[in-house]
Amino acid sequence: MESGLDIKEIKELAKRFPPEQIEGCITQQIETGQNVCLRDKSSELIINELAKAGFVRDLMDKGMSLADALRELARRMRQIQGYASNPDFQDKY
Repeated sequence: MESGLDIKEIKELAKRFPPEQIEGCITQQIETGQNVCLRDKSSELIINELAKAGFVRDLMDKGMSLADALRELARRMRQIQGYASNPDFQDKY
C-alpha cells in the first residue's frame, strides 16, 4: 500500500513494539536508512508506518483498545487531509 493506512502492518507493529522502540526505529531510519522494526520499503513509507504504529501503541498504552486506537488514527488522518485540501489553510501554510 503506497499511501493511507496499512492496517495489518500498523496493528502488527503496535502490538510488537513499545512506543519508545518505535521512536528509536524512526530515528534509526532517518539517521542510517535502516532499522530493526520494519524493512523492505522506502524510507518514507517506513517512517510513515512507524509513526502511525507509534501513535496507535501510545493510545493502547493509555488504555484504549486496538480497534479504538486505529479509529482515532483514521479520524485524525481524515481531519488533517481535510485541512490540507482547504484553500484557506493552504494560503496560510
